[in-house]
Amino acid sequence: MKRMFPIKAEILAVEDLQVRKESTIPGGGDRFFARSHPISVHMASESGDGNCSAWAARDPSGVLSPYKFNRRSVQSGDVSLKITHCGVCYADVIWTRNVHNDSIYPVVPGHEIAGVVTEVGSDVKGFKVGDHIGVGTYVNSCRNCENCNSSLENHCPESVFTYNRIDTDGTVTKGGYSTHIVVHERYCFKIPDGYPLAKAAPLLCAGITVYTPMVRHNMNQPGKSLGVIGLGGLGHMAVKFGKAFGLKVTVFSTSESKRDEAINLLGADNFVISSNTQQMESLKNSLHFIVDTAAGDHPFDAYLSLLKVGGVMALVGFPSEIKLHPTSLNLGSRTLSGSITGGTKDIQEMVNFCAANKIYPEIEIIKIDYINEALARLVKRDVKYRFVIDIENSFK
Repeated sequence: MKRMFPIKAEILAVEDLQVRKESTIPGGGDRFFARSHPISVHMASESGDGNCSAWAARDPSGVLSPYKFNRRSVQSGDVSLKITHCGVCYADVIWTRNVHNDSIYPVVPGHEIAGVVTEVGSDVKGFKVGDHIGVGTYVNSCRNCENCNSSLENHCPESVFTYNRIDTDGTVTKGGYSTHIVVHERYCFKIPDGYPLAKAAPLLCAGITVYTPMVRHNMNQPGKSLGVIGLGGLGHMAVKFGKAFGLKVTVFSTSESKRDEAINLLGADNFVISSNTQQMESLKNSLHFIVDTAAGDHPFDAYLSLLKVGGVMALVGFPSEIKLHPTSLNLGSRTLSGSITGGTKDIQEMVNFCAANKIYPEIEIIKIDYINEALARLVKRDVKYRFVIDIENSFK
């Protein structure tokens, strides 16, 4: 019998919108959402003398407070990273508040991690002490399946999220709201010299989530046109990538207040209020590509009608449902595609691209003791455009 796995609508990088009603995914969809946990779980030490300082949520209130636990010792293929910065994603709201009913408390969030290598295992070839590196949304995979062999570890059935998941050794993964982390080198990414670590952190989730479908669908052809739906942590990176690729970029938003920042701060060529029928009608059959970062329910036919013949719309958000008329796809030979984060090859390519083209996320740096206020502001979409925790100076 085919199983149905209840899930919530948000996941990973969907930081801009409110939590929405439950939906279902058939079959193996739970590998990205509410994976059931083994009965035997090795909980990390919570003693006051643990080797890693952190902030954690202890219950569904989602309130974080100081916490100590023990990270594993460095194994032959591992890298130990002193965390200097960690981005704040809406996923951190989801799992600290047990929105998916699968939180394993205490939860140490954070999967946009940047810092400095302090130790490497005997078999590590790609990194050395002192290197600047990043860690993203997953820290393990089977390393043997078709997806892993194609550098698509994010689609591995055994991929392990950076926090709130059971690793292969039976321990619960804990994320970047902490002073250090130990990760196998396969899931670490070199941050080029000179690229600020604070700005590198959001690349590891927000950046790669929009970069992956843009490159996959050839949204990097100078002179072509791109629409970006939503202007939050993901959307603003899609605008930046679009401009770096040489595209003409139109931002779609429900908020007129974002017009100035879209045009004058981010460099978008056009700004459209999506609820304005006249503005939307004027753009029919005009766009080659659309990146949809909105997680809230919204009409799809209206956006698909903006695509030229053969145009592609990539969905990276998780609305509770997708409703569209077949003619929106068939009559224009259009494509609606989904995507989530990226494989290891794509992540390193994206980081290198940002460094080479001086692409930097717009961030607000905070200390860890402001995290509860920051998460509350994130729920209200009150951030331009990514909170980043100054870990290095928060635990002194």
